[in-house]
Amino acid sequence: MYILKSEHSFDSAHFLSGYKGKCANIHGHRWKVEVEVQSETLVKGGQLDGMIIDFGDLKKDVKAMVDAYDHALIVQVGSMRDETLNCIKQDGFNVILVDFRTTAENFAEFFFNVMKEKGYKVKRTTVYETPTNGASYEESEAN
Repeated sequence: MYILKSEHSFDSAHFLSGYKGKCANIHGHRWKVEVEVQSETLVKGGQLDGMIIDFGDLKKDVKAMVDAYDHALIVQVGSMRDETLNCIKQDGFNVILVDFRTTAENFAEFFFNVMKEKGYKVKRTTVYETPTNGASYEESEAN
């Protein structure tokens, strides 16, 4: 099995609604996202001879995916009062609403599915909240 990996980082803020601890407060991370794609075979012939895919394409797609979240406040739908959310938006802040709790585990699954929808054969995605703490997602063999 051949595996390619590309990574990119973004800075954003989030909070964990209902969490008992300091992560219940709005705080930021330098998130690092690693995407691994796989193939049992390599391209034969042509410009991509001996490759799974062009690294440039993978790098571009990973960067575009994570750059969309850069310097934003990422908020789980329903986790903040509408009045508060509207005030933050009216003051011009970049707010992104997501339909999942903003944990590294959920982001790993989310980014896995985004890349899969782009047509990549994704093996695993890993999302780091800090340089030493991250979560990975991969589908089970049954999927």
